[in-house]
Amino acid sequence: MTVAGAVPVVASWTEPEGIRPRGTVVVVPGRGEHAGVYERFGRRIAADGYRVWAVSDPTVDEARTTSQVRALLQSAPSEETGETGPPPRVLVGSDAGALFAAALAAAGEPGIDGLVLAGLPTPTVGGTATWADELTARTSCPTHRARLDGDAAVRRGTLGTPVPREWFDRARAAAITVPVLGLHGAVDTLSPLDAVRGWYASVPGAELVSITGGVHDALNDQTHRTAAATAVLFLERLRLGATPIARHESLSS
Repeated sequence: MTVAGAVPVVASWTEPEGIRPRGTVVVVPGRGEHAGVYERFGRRIAADGYRVWAVSDPTVDEARTTSQVRALLQSAPSEETGETGPPPRVLVGSDAGALFAAALAAAGEPGIDGLVLAGLPTPTVGGTATWADELTARTSCPTHRARLDGDAAVRRGTLGTPVPREWFDRARAAAITVPVLGLHGAVDTLSPLDAVRGWYASVPGAELVSITGGVHDALNDQTHRTAAATAVLFLERLRLGATPIARHESLSS
């Protein structure tokens, strides 16, 4: 993993040596997080041949995050990172980062070939009374809970703060023209699954996958391997123009 700055602002994970990168993934963190929080997810996606970056929390400095994303989506090497990745170029957002990514796509931001949205927030987001409550709402994975609990750069108490209202206005589902994969915990208490179904149903090219027993951070929950594998299948389909690769055959005669 390479990072810029003492607290990771931009983190990156590269494909295995000798493997030509299969695409580009840019991860946008959620409230209170930073780029390094997605190391486990980034390493796993990179191991499958994708070049992965994670940027800063957009709720801290929206302009900075927008600039980072644009630099990584452009076709020429960026001044900030010194390199770029090949298409398809996909934004992966979690929590507020998911809404931020959706808003960029709805506005027609150049270079976005697809979206993976985990734990998409709703305008009526529930709060958490204590840090222990926040950890429980974020993830049921003991490893990730320990990572967050021991990370001084994670901003505690932010998960219950409102997401900017204008982001909901800008993330117009009907305006998104790229393929979208939604990953959502089936027992997410902060953004209930039923509350996001309507939004995904309004996106022309969306699919919504619920994670059984999953809470808010679908990418870093106890079922993080399944979430990552589902994301990789989506990325592989994008490379072939969204054509299904593996099909379930009927066994009935």
